[in-house]
Amino acid sequence: MNYQMDWSVITDNFDIFMEGLLVTLKISALSLAISIPIGIIAGLCRISRNRVLSFLAASYVEVIRGIPLLVLLLWIFFVLGKFMKLGSFWSAVIGLAVFSGAFVAEIVRAGIQSVPRGQMEAARSSGMNYFQAMKLIILPQALRKVLPPLASQFIILIKDSSLASVIAVVDLSLVGHNLVATTFRVLEVWTFIAAVYFVITFSLSQIIRYFERKYRVLE
Repeated sequence: MNYQMDWSVITDNFDIFMEGLLVTLKISALSLAISIPIGIIAGLCRISRNRVLSFLAASYVEVIRGIPLLVLLLWIFFVLGKFMKLGSFWSAVIGLAVFSGAFVAEIVRAGIQSVPRGQMEAARSSGMNYFQAMKLIILPQALRKVLPPLASQFIILIKDSSLASVIAVVDLSLVGHNLVATTFRVLEVWTFIAAVYFVITFSLSQIIRYFERKYRVLE
């Protein structure tokens, strides 16, 4: 109850925080970049008429969504990572990308299925093949519908990246753990880290809102 706030722990260790933040941003950016194509491909396979592709995509989505992210990261790091010599950083990136990709797949599937079937029929009747219709007609319309849930998923992914610290990735979260262990300044350290995560996620949400308004104007 006699805890006295001392914010000098932040200024004295600012460089260490920034190093951890850079690692967090790298993991988040790479995971986002990889999860998007994974999600799009899995989402398209989910609605494919090919039963094998549909089954494999559905299995991937259901299995990954049913596994806690922490367990997935540990499994990739200690099992897959040892065989492929991934290291903690790439184990975290792959784990986050695979995990987020399953949720992106469902968002993409829902967005595509929300487009009226007549759009596909009209595109095919005009001479387009299936892939041309998807690329030029269906996906642009679906994108407008999936931007809000995609933004939420990306924000969740950035916050989930803090779990990378459990496999020894020296990100912002692990820097916080180490500083708390050595300085015992719990409130100051974690309040600052929370503020940093808020700035990152808020900035991302503003970027997404910009694109939402842009697409709304084009409609």
